[in-house]
Amino acid sequence: MTRALLGALLLAAAGIAHAQVEARAAWVRGTVPGQTTAGAYMELTSDRRARLLGAESPAAGSAEIHEMTMEGNVMRMRAVPRLELPPGKTVELRPGGHHMMLVDLKRQLKKGDLVPIRLKVELSDKTIRTIQVLAEVRELAATSRP
Repeated sequence: MTRALLGALLLAAAGIAHAQVEARAAWVRGTVPGQTTAGAYMELTSDRRARLLGAESPAAGSAEIHEMTMEGNVMRMRAVPRLELPPGKTVELRPGGHHMMLVDLKRQLKKGDLVPIRLKVELSDKTIRTIQVLAEVRELAATSRP
């Protein structure tokens, strides 16, 4: 093993050891030609109090954090400025609940594509951290993880 490769592996391991927010099971709902928005979903876990402040993706003009709520008999969706990530608890971004909307898509998202997403997270000490996520595109009708 070369020294450069060994150094890169050690740095990666150090980054994992100090990771405070983890994103898992990320996926995006597929789109049809001309569709300009798509939902993105994942599980977020933090080892300390943190907040998801936003996201961006090269696949979209913008990314927004949304929540779905029932008001009477009507399901409403609205953007929220941040999402709290309580320590040690998994926060699920899922259809019908909190989720991410990719807005002004730059191309159709087809099953099997990978969509890079950068999450902007504020840690309890007020530092801002960027978390890189690769989300797999699932079928348009997908409602949850397989």
